[in-house]
Amino acid sequence: MIILTGGAGMIGSIIAWHLNTILNEDQFVIVDDLICPKQEKNISKRKFSEFIQKNDLLKYLKMNNKVSAVIHMGAISATTENNFNRLLSSNIRYSQMLWSWCAKNNVPFIYASSAATYGLGEYGYNDSEEKIDDLVPLNAYGYSKHFFDQWALQQIQSKSAIPPQWCGLKFFNVYGPNEYHKGRMASVVYHAFKQYQKEQEIRLFKSEHPDFEDGMQLRDFIYVKDAVECVIYLLKNRNISGLFNVGTGKARAFKEIGESVAKNLGGNNSAIKYIDLPADLKEKYQYFTEANINKIRNIGFKNNFKSLSEGISDYVKNYLVSGDPYA
Repeated sequence: MIILTGGAGMIGSIIAWHLNTILNEDQFVIVDDLICPKQEKNISKRKFSEFIQKNDLLKYLKMNNKVSAVIHMGAISATTENNFNRLLSSNIRYSQMLWSWCAKNNVPFIYASSAATYGLGEYGYNDSEEKIDDLVPLNAYGYSKHFFDQWALQQIQSKSAIPPQWCGLKFFNVYGPNEYHKGRMASVVYHAFKQYQKEQEIRLFKSEHPDFEDGMQLRDFIYVKDAVECVIYLLKNRNISGLFNVGTGKARAFKEIGESVAKNLGGNNSAIKYIDLPADLKEKYQYFTEANINKIRNIGFKNNFKSLSEGISDYVKNYLVSGDPYA
């Protein structure tokens, strides 16, 4: 029995999709709080054994000892969240509770970290555990993820009880189906689609950095189905532990997103317009991210990632313009 926290979120629900449709697996428990009205649609097509509210999970675990793995995707993921008490409770203490339970019960633990832990990338995007203390996240969300990564490594260094497998996944810019509940935090791909659909216009942020032209800010964008392939690979290889970047290893420009979305909707590059960067993002805006994926490649993960245009094409044609956009 797999425990899947955040199972009604974007990445979590696509893990559930993969378990059902690729692995023919329905013996898993989804843990989540459905705080958004449409979020239940993320799992409406899924087959699973139980749904549990977040705060009821520990009680459930005390009564069920046949857990084969915990995949912990649940978190407050808004990079604009400023209430650190909420982040402390959801992103740190809850994760510590699950880590400790997995350690005590000899259960593998795979959890979501974030590329937000890298801050401005002053020290690169290398997922080496030895470099972790150098990182300076830009926001409270990134710090909460960074803190837990550091805490996990401290447990190992102090020879405390640890799960038999532990993997922290530093997700870069994930986009794809089932992100519709995320509001402002949804991907640029989704926002570009909605803008073009409504106004035949795609709005991207102007650059305020002298080294980057408008629209040429670079990020490592990874299609959610590809990101989930990394999770499943680690789930199948219980001898592997560590921190791992989950990205394509190839930075792409925001302008390329605008061009690809417009093309898939029958438009052209003239649809792209540039707007000012919001004031609350100016001091915390990453102009370049690119995952170093040597580590996950070196442990045997050989899957090819979709290019940005391939991922956007699948997302737009098979989900966004279909009658039912949910995976």
